[in-house]
Amino acid sequence: MARTKEYRHYCPAARTLEIVGEKWSLLIVRDLLFGPLRFTDLLGTLGGITPKWLTQRLRDLEASGIVERDQETGRREVWYQLTPKGRHLAPVVEALVGWGLQHARPPEPGESVHPTRAAFGTAAYFNLRKVRLPHPATWILSFPSDQNFALRFDGERWSCTKGEEPGNVRIETTPETWATLPTASLEERMRLLENVRIEGDPPHVTEAVALLGIENPFDLLAEHAIREYEADRTKDLRNFAAENDIDLEDEEQA
Repeated sequence: MARTKEYRHYCPAARTLEIVGEKWSLLIVRDLLFGPLRFTDLLGTLGGITPKWLTQRLRDLEASGIVERDQETGRREVWYQLTPKGRHLAPVVEALVGWGLQHARPPEPGESVHPTRAAFGTAAYFNLRKVRLPHPATWILSFPSDQNFALRFDGERWSCTKGEEPGNVRIETTPETWATLPTASLEERMRLLENVRIEGDPPHVTEAVALLGIENPFDLLAEHAIREYEADRTKDLRNFAAENDIDLEDEEQA
C-alpha cells in the first residue's frame, strides 16, 4: 500500500492517520457509512476527485481492511462497502462533522450541499453540543425533490435515517439553508427561517423553533400563520376572479 504519511513515531493517533489520513480517505468512509455504493456513485458524491485518485484510495482502504467489494455473481457492477473495522470509524466521522459545523465556515453562496450530509450533520452537531429535548421526538426533514430524512431523539442521542415516517414535526427547507442555520447569528437565523416551513404538533413545533435558537418562538409561529393566511386569501381571490372573468390588474388600477 502506497503511503505518503509516515510519522516515524508511535502514537495510536499517528498510526490511524497513516491509514486514513490521506486526502479523500475519510470522505470515502463518510459516504460509505450511508450504505454500499458503486464507483460511479462515489465519484458523484465526493465531487472533485478524479477516477485515478478514487481507484488508488479504494485500493488503499481495501488493503487496510476498511473497505471491501460486494460483488455478487452475475452482477456486472462492483459495489463498495465498509467492513466492521471501517464502520468503527463512524464516531470519528461524526466528531469531524460536528466540529466542522461548529468551527469551520458555513456553505458559501451558490455552494451546493448534499441533502444526506445536511441531515446527518444535524444529528452529529446536536450530539456534539449535547442538545436535548425534554422527551423523545422525531423530526422529518423534507428537502426538495422528495429528499426526506427522519431526525430522531431517543432521550439520549440524536440519529438520522433516510426516508419518511410519522413524526412530531415536519420541516421543509433546502439543504443549503438547513446546513447554515446551526451556527448563524440570531439575525441571520431569522432571515434564513423565511425559507423554512415548520409544522406539526404545536408543543413540538415550539420546542423545535426554540432549539434552533429563536428568542421568541411564538412571534415566529404567528408570523408563519399570517403568511399562510395571506397566501390562502390571495389564492382564493385569484380563483374567484378567474371564475367570474375579473381582471385583478384593472381592478387595482381603478
